[in-house]
This record gives sequence, structure tokens and C-alpha cells, in this order.
Amino acid sequence: MMAEESKKNKASSWGLLNNYQYLCKKATMLNAMENTRAKKKCHQKIIIASMKRKRTDNHYKPLDTSKLVKKTKSSNTLQESQNSLSSEDKCTDASKPGDSVFVPKACDHHSLVTALRDSWEVDSGFSSEASPPASGRSSPCLSLCSTMVVALDCEMVGTGPGGRCSELARCSILDYHGNVLYDKYVQPCQPVTDYRTRWSGIRSYHLHNAQPFAQAREEILSILEGKVVVGHSVYNDFEVLDILHPCHMVRDTCTARLLSRLAGFPRERCLSLKILASKLLNRRIQVGKRGHCSVEDAQAALDLYKLVEGEWEQELQNKLRDDNAPHKPSFASSNHYMQDEYWPDDVTADSQ
Repeated sequence: MMAEESKKNKASSWGLLNNYQYLCKKATMLNAMENTRAKKKCHQKIIIASMKRKRTDNHYKPLDTSKLVKKTKSSNTLQESQNSLSSEDKCTDASKPGDSVFVPKACDHHSLVTALRDSWEVDSGFSSEASPPASGRSSPCLSLCSTMVVALDCEMVGTGPGGRCSELARCSILDYHGNVLYDKYVQPCQPVTDYRTRWSGIRSYHLHNAQPFAQAREEILSILEGKVVVGHSVYNDFEVLDILHPCHMVRDTCTARLLSRLAGFPRERCLSLKILASKLLNRRIQVGKRGHCSVEDAQAALDLYKLVEGEWEQELQNKLRDDNAPHKPSFASSNHYMQDEYWPDDVTADSQ
């Protein structure tokens, strides 16, 4: 009888000891996890603080006053030259405008501010008048260089049975200022069964001495490489060109919610280039029986992009910054690691 009681007491003591060992190991692992979380949190704070410091330093970078003084001097020089011209008509003894040039010795604060405002209006291409942007204007968005932006539009013809397969027949590329960088007819790889003249504007004689597709594709790739490509339903153009362009380097006016909102349509609706050009640019395109013109369409897409360029680029920058910023870890998503299957074998063995 005594032997049985001693066995029971011994078994219960072993059970308590196993439970105590299990709880100790569990507490040790929890403590280690908390320390790891604290280290990660501290590291993330340091990264965020450094990013904010860099952003602040860039924002408050001192202005180059010498450039402002030069601009003010040049504007005052032009004004003095004009005054000299008017005085020459009144006085016969007056000297030539080029002989006397007034250069201010000092610039006051008002002159600097005026020069900065005037130079911004000239460089940006935007004035106080409300008018649709022209393709000759320079970029108002400081974060995106105008030389990095091109506009693309392609015209397709049909090949195969019923002309169901689309192939490239003409490609036009414009720079930011509306200058034509590339505009050539392209010979499709397969015989044309439908010229789609009503939409493409392509006729048989356009393709008589057209450039082979492979050669045209290489030339187009060399122009688009490293560029921000603006277009309307531009992914259809990429498909017939058989190229892949980075998504962050594409500005498709067909899916731009900013343009839809500006035109007074629901944000989810994809509008045609013709409607957007009519509503926002007061411009009629794709009219008549001659079909579309890829240069005209590319220029319309470029001008639509310029309407919302600043807001569009800022929105993309904010999105990229939010995606790249370190996120606070969600510890709720790691609770399942507390289950027994994730514990070491010796701990689970002691608890059984």
C-alpha cells in the first residue's frame, strides 16, 4: 500500500517537474522573441529618422543666388536696351542700344522674387491664362526630366483569316516638346488581309517600301529604352511591338483616373482618346474618312498627360515611397508560431 502511494507521489512530482521545465523554456523563448521585436522596432525607427532627415535636407537646400542675380541682371539689361531704343528716336545725340548696357550693382529682395517668378513662368510654360497645354512647353514637374518622356502611338493592320491578327503598320514617337523622333511605315510579317483604313489610315501603297518589322523594332527599342512612355491604350502598342516596358515607366492616359475625373466621368471608366481630346483639349481628332494619324494621336496623349502631369507624378512618387518604406510588423500574424508544431522536439517531448 505504501509502495503504491510512493509511486503515485513520484509520478506526480515528475509531472510537475516536466511542466515546470516546459514553462521555463517557453518563458525563455517568449523573452527572446520580445527582445528581437524590440531590436527590430529600434532599427526601423533609426531608418525612418534617417529618411526624414534626408528628405528635410533636400527640401531646405540653399538656393543658388548667383543664378538668380544673373537672371535679374539679364532682365534689367533687356529693359534698359528697350529704353535706349525709345530714347534714340527722341534725341539725335543718343548712343546706340548696344553701346550702353546698364548692369545693376546690387539686387534687392523684390528683384530676386520677380526674377524667380518670371523665370518659372517661362520655364514651366504655364501662365495665369487657362488654356490647354501645347506640346512645345517644358515640364512643370521638377522630379521628371523632360528628356525622359516620349509619346508613342502605333497603327495596326489585320493579317490572317478575316484580318483578326493585329500587326504593326506604322509607328510614331514624339519627344516631350512634340518633335517627331520616329515616324515610319512598317511591313507586317504576314500578308495583310485587312488594312482597317477607317481606323488605321493605312492603304496598300503605304507599305510598298515599308521597313521590315525586325529592323523597325530594333530602332524603336533603342528610342524607348530608359524612357517614360506616354500613350493611350499603350499596352496594345507594346503587344504589337512585342516588347515589355517597365510598368513604372508607363503613363497610359486610357486608365488615368485623374483625366476621367477632370473630364467629368466616373473614375473607373476608360475613355477614348477622341472623347478626352474633345473634352479637355477642345481638339477634334480622328475625324473624316482618312482614318487615324499616329502622330496626331501621340501628340493628343502627350498633351493630356501634361494636363495632370504634376499631380500624376506626385501620386506615383507617394505610392513608391509608401511601398518602399519599412512597415511596422504585425505580431498578430505570427501568433500561429506559438502552436506546438513549431516548438523544439525536446520541449514537446517533456510536456507529454
